[in-house]
Amino acid sequence: MDTADRLLTTLDSRADPRHTALLVIDMQNDFCAEGGYIHRIFKPDMTPNIAVADNIAALAAAARSHGVPVIWIAACYDPDKVAEPHLARQRAAGIDDVCCASGSWGADFFRVAPAAGETVVTKHRYDAFFGTGLDALLKTRGVRSVVATGVATNICVDATVRSALFHGYYAVVPADCVGSHLADAHEASLKCLGGLFADVTDAATVKAAWSGARG
Repeated sequence: MDTADRLLTTLDSRADPRHTALLVIDMQNDFCAEGGYIHRIFKPDMTPNIAVADNIAALAAAARSHGVPVIWIAACYDPDKVAEPHLARQRAAGIDDVCCASGSWGADFFRVAPAAGETVVTKHRYDAFFGTGLDALLKTRGVRSVVATGVATNICVDATVRSALFHGYYAVVPADCVGSHLADAHEASLKCLGGLFADVTDAATVKAAWSGARG
């Protein structure tokens, strides 16, 4: 089969459950809950994260029913694990708090959690592919496309979706399953990702693609 024959040229083909995985990125208390790291440092309204989590939970349930593997990405930003420039920028901003510290409440999942047997990939960078076994895991399962959900749209979702393209994966981003405490950055990131890196759509469209493939 030549390259042209392998190209996935429609959203339905890119989201085909036979070669797609659902990524749930950083849905952890420190990013999503009142009293978590983001809330303590920046004081935003955290209630929109409830809808994001509930939308992800519904999409994860649909994924399981269609045989789409659900892979959970969990940040751990212990000072001895993050990149030196990451730590330097944090210190320059006067932040000594640790985000998603190992074994902490902040590192626990927020309103959603892996089902039995689902894989959790721990990362120490914004990009879920960097320094992890995610690429090998996806290739072992024959995955060609990822549906990326979680937080923050403009940081770890953005970094992971861009990296997915660089690693040779198609990416789909349901806009109602991602979020950020910075609304303008959220919208700007979705616009940029939709232009060059991914199909930006919604959860209902992804579910319809999965149901159509089953039919």
